[in-house]
Amino acid sequence: MNKVREVVAYKNYFEDFLREQPKKVQDKIFKIIEAIEILERVPLNYLKYVEDTQGLYEVRIKLASDIWRVFCFFDKGKLVILLNGFAKKSQKTPKDELLKAIRLMNEYHKENK
Repeated sequence: MNKVREVVAYKNYFEDFLREQPKKVQDKIFKIIEAIEILERVPLNYLKYVEDTQGLYEVRIKLASDIWRVFCFFDKGKLVILLNGFAKKSQKTPKDELLKAIRLMNEYHKENK
């Protein structure tokens, strides 16, 4: 399988989130990440731009009626950096999760100048 882009995690935020999820959810998350790695055009129901965030995207995971989100962004064209994740309980993305993701993205950019 040829990868179109490499997906990496920034520090241990994503792993911590992943470890808290049931096995079924972990499997689904890995499937979607694999799709992001190999598909030239990633469907919107897997990866969507978050408005007004200067480059933040959310990986969208749905299993039955449950929804999870994992924030990420592109770096140097091909790289998706996975940040914090959360279970989605309402229509709106929790502001604190969004602010945390923006803070982590800025922290990453400072470290990787």
